[in-house]
Amino acid sequence: MTFASHSTRRGASSPWRTLFWLALSMLATGTAFAHGVAGDDKAFIEGSRGMQLAPFIYLGAKHMVTGYDHLLFLFGVIFFLYRLRDVGLYVTLFAVGHSVTLLYGVLSGTHVNPYLVDAIIGLSVVYKALDNLGAFQRFVGVQPNTKAAVLIFGFFHGFGLATKLQEFTLSADGLLANIVAFNVGVELGQLLALGGILITISFWRRTSAFQRQAFAANTLLMAAGFVLIGHQLTGYFNS
Repeated sequence: MTFASHSTRRGASSPWRTLFWLALSMLATGTAFAHGVAGDDKAFIEGSRGMQLAPFIYLGAKHMVTGYDHLLFLFGVIFFLYRLRDVGLYVTLFAVGHSVTLLYGVLSGTHVNPYLVDAIIGLSVVYKALDNLGAFQRFVGVQPNTKAAVLIFGFFHGFGLATKLQEFTLSADGLLANIVAFNVGVELGQLLALGGILITISFWRRTSAFQRQAFAANTLLMAAGFVLIGHQLTGYFNS
């Protein structure tokens, strides 16, 4: 479902505009909180030997709920999904995508440039905002397969997670179990964040202002994606 099927009226400012401008300000300062791993967590990861299931589940969940690039994409994905069945389907496709590449990237040792991967993650945010605004149908005359797009971008989000773990020296002792536990934590963190997003959007939709604010919200979502892309490409060309 896209914004094209909804009213395009623009209204007065709302708390959502403030929220998104805060997000943009945070993005502009860098990626410290997007995929960052705290010093204590880094020391634990590199010092781990054998199976450490509970700590890695915690680290995976923590990583997801602080990864605003992933959360912005999920926000866009569920923005116009009204049935829980549809939410479950799209979130499952995203989870399958990032789980596959997270596990494959770390366990196979496949390295990809983190700046380029994170730029594509920013592109996923732009894509979903444009999709919600009905831009593809309106200007190109073609509606992309949204399910396929969510799955494909899920693959890139998984590689984004993998590149962060690849920055550390990981012990082979218990590696498979720990990476699987980390992935489980990511899924739990995703569900936790998704719950909060769904509750917030559900209350927002009940207000009379939702229809006119939806356009502004997705425009700001698109702007946040472009900021992510620009920041990552700047890092790539300066690295």
